Amino acid sequence: MTGKKTENTSEKRMHILGTGTATVSKYVNTACVFDDGESLFLVDGTGGSDVLRCFDAMNLDWSKMHYGFLSHEHTDHFLGMIWVLRNIGELIINDAYEGDFYLYGNDVVLDKAYKVCQMIIKPQGMALIGTRIHLVVVEDMEEMDLWNCHFTFFDIGSTKAKQFGFHMVWPDGTRLVFPGDEPVTEHGEQFCGDADWLLSEAFCLDRDRAIYRPERYHHLTVKESSMMAQKHHVKNLLLWHTEDDTFGQRKKLYTEEASRYYDGNIWVPDDWETISL
Repeated sequence: MTGKKTENTSEKRMHILGTGTATVSKYVNTACVFDDGESLFLVDGTGGSDVLRCFDAMNLDWSKMHYGFLSHEHTDHFLGMIWVLRNIGELIINDAYEGDFYLYGNDVVLDKAYKVCQMIIKPQGMALIGTRIHLVVVEDMEEMDLWNCHFTFFDIGSTKAKQFGFHMVWPDGTRLVFPGDEPVTEHGEQFCGDADWLLSEAFCLDRDRAIYRPERYHHLTVKESSMMAQKHHVKNLLLWHTEDDTFGQRKKLYTEEASRYYDGNIWVPDDWETISL
C-alpha cells in the first residue's frame, strides 16, 4: 500500500520540510514539523535558511511553534536550527511571539548550538537564550511529557557524532519512532515493535549500492530500511534522507523497491507534503 498526500484537515499531522541527505541540491535537507492543530513541534532544522522558506511555503505559523528537537551536529540538520533560534529571537524582540521556545537535544549538539549562537547572534538575541529561549539537554533513555505527548529520547549509538532519536506517543496512543539519520540499532529497536510510524533514512535504492556506497556513511538502502520495518511489524514506513539523482522518479522507484520487502503502508514524501498521522 502506498502513502498519499493528504489534505491539511487532521488534528495530527506531519509537515515534511525536506527529504534530502546532506549534499543534495534538488531537495531541502531532511526535517519535519509535527502539528496537533494548535501548536507545532520542529524536528531538526534543515541545512540553513531553507527552513524559513519552508515555513513560508507551507504557511506554518512561527508563533505556534514552542518546541523543537535537534538530533545531532551535522550541517544538514544543525545549521537551519541556528536560523530558527535567530528568527524566534527576532519575533520575541518585536513583540510578535508569546511564550517561550524549548529546544531539546543531547549535551554535545546543544553546546555547539550555543557556541555558534555566541559567535553570530546579536547580543539582544543572545540575551534571550536562558530566559525566553531554552536549550534543554536530554539524556539517553530519558522519558518526558512535553507538547501533550510522551517522549523517550535515546542515543542511537552513532560513531560519527553523538546523535539522539526519540520514541513519541500521542494522546490517542499513536506511536512514532524517529531514529535519527542512521540505521536503527539494537538500542533503538526496542521501540520499533508494532510501531505505528517509523521515520527511516534510505540513502539510495539497493540496485545503486555500488554507486553510492551508503555503508561508508552509516546509511541504508531502501531494501534494508524496508526489511527492518517488516521485521518489527511497523504499520507505516516513511522513507527520507535520500539522494537526489532519482529526482522526479523517487516516489515510484522507492515505493516499488520497498514493497518487495515490506507489506505495510509505504510513504515516500516530497518536500512540502503534509501527512495525516
